[in-house]
Amino acid sequence: MTRWHVGVIEPARDEELLLGRCLASVREAIACSGVPADRVRVVVVADACRDATAELAARLLRGWGEVLEIDRGSAGWARHEGVGVILDGFAMVPRRQVWLANTDADSAAPRSWLADQLQLADSGVAAVAGVVRVDSFRDHPPLVRRRFELCYRGPADTHPHVHGANLGVRADAYEAAGGWPTVDLAEDQGLWQNLAAGGWPIVSTRSIVVTTSGRGVGRARGGFADLLAALGEDA
Repeated sequence: MTRWHVGVIEPARDEELLLGRCLASVREAIACSGVPADRVRVVVVADACRDATAELAARLLRGWGEVLEIDRGSAGWARHEGVGVILDGFAMVPRRQVWLANTDADSAAPRSWLADQLQLADSGVAAVAGVVRVDSFRDHPPLVRRRFELCYRGPADTHPHVHGANLGVRADAYEAAGGWPTVDLAEDQGLWQNLAAGGWPIVSTRSIVVTTSGRGVGRARGGFADLLAALGEDA
């Protein structure tokens, strides 16, 4: 039997339209991971929601996850608070045996998402950064797709990107690195840089791919939607 306990953390801000896709993918990834259900905790952090995200999450998660409602309007805070719930629930489990898998409510994980992360974790890796693909570029000029794909193209498996929508980290490394920075933007970069600075074995891989929303208007200024918009500024 696997030694791992797994926490899945999903920040959500007004995501009632995409949350169902995300949770369905996470549930399938859990089923394919080989981790017993009683060793998995899923938390959706409904942050500053003005729609029915929290209610929908509670209904969809009934019996296998929980909802935490906060009013920070900050991805860093949402991830930080979600991990806190996970670690409280696994308080009696050694931190080296807890894996924190992070995604976003507008994203969809592949079936092998958790299994692939845990395979790397079994080899001694303390954190894994995957990549993202965009579900649709319909809100953007055609040039944006080409430029985005060029940014992610490379001859090697490793890459320079870090996305909170596709990042896994062992709990002891997470705590030693100071956890998620409680900032509105680039919390993923901050955690990754702190892990690297602490000398933890970290891996960036193109083989773990999460699908995320290509919407033209995002939930956070300076976030992924703005990155896509910037790619088409002179189109």
